[in-house]
Amino acid sequence: MPATDDEIREKYLERAIRELNSLTRDLQTCPHCPRGNLMPVLGSGHPQADVFLLKFSARHAEVEEGVAFYGRAGSALMKSLKRLGIDPLAVYGTLCVKCPIADPSLAEPECVARVVEELAIVQPKIVVVMGEDALRVLNDLDVPLARPLEPEPGELQRLTPSIEALFVPDIDEALDDEPSKRAFWSAFKVLGQWYADLPPY
Repeated sequence: MPATDDEIREKYLERAIRELNSLTRDLQTCPHCPRGNLMPVLGSGHPQADVFLLKFSARHAEVEEGVAFYGRAGSALMKSLKRLGIDPLAVYGTLCVKCPIADPSLAEPECVARVVEELAIVQPKIVVVMGEDALRVLNDLDVPLARPLEPEPGELQRLTPSIEALFVPDIDEALDDEPSKRAFWSAFKVLGQWYADLPPY
C-alpha cells in the first residue's frame, strides 16, 4: 500500500530531527575551537523550516543559554515575525560561529562550514542573512550551486536554484538606536510579503 503524503512528510521530519541531533552531538564534542568549558551555541527552530535565519556570532545571553537568538535579538525577532504574520514554527535560526570564543574571527573554518550541513538538513526556502559578517561567511562557504549574494538590504536574491535569500542589517546592532531599528525593519519586512506569497501546499 503506497504511503500517504502525511506519512512521507513525517518520515522526512524524523530524518531531519535525527540529522540535527547528530550535528548537535558533533558540535558538543568538537575539539577545534578554544572555548574552554563553554558549550557551543546551537541552532533552534523547526527542523524543516521555510525560513532560515543566519547571524554571525553569539551574544552573552545566547552563550549563557546555549541557544541561538536567545535574549534581546530573539524577542525582537518574535515581535517582528508576529507583526508580519509569520508562524514562528516556520523558522529556524543559527549562527555562523557556534563556539563562544572571545574573537569569532578565530573560529576554525571547518566549524563555520557546518552551516552548510544545517542548510542541507533544514532545506529552507529562504535564508535571511543578518549583517555583513554573516554575508561574507555565507558567500565563502561551499554551498552547492550557490551564487554570491550582494549586501543589498531588503532585496530578494537567489542563493541556489531552490533557496532565495534576503540580506538585512545585523539584528544585534539594530537594537540600540531608532535609525538602526528602522533600517532593520525596512529590510526585514520584505520577508512578510515573501511569506504571504508562498503557495499554501
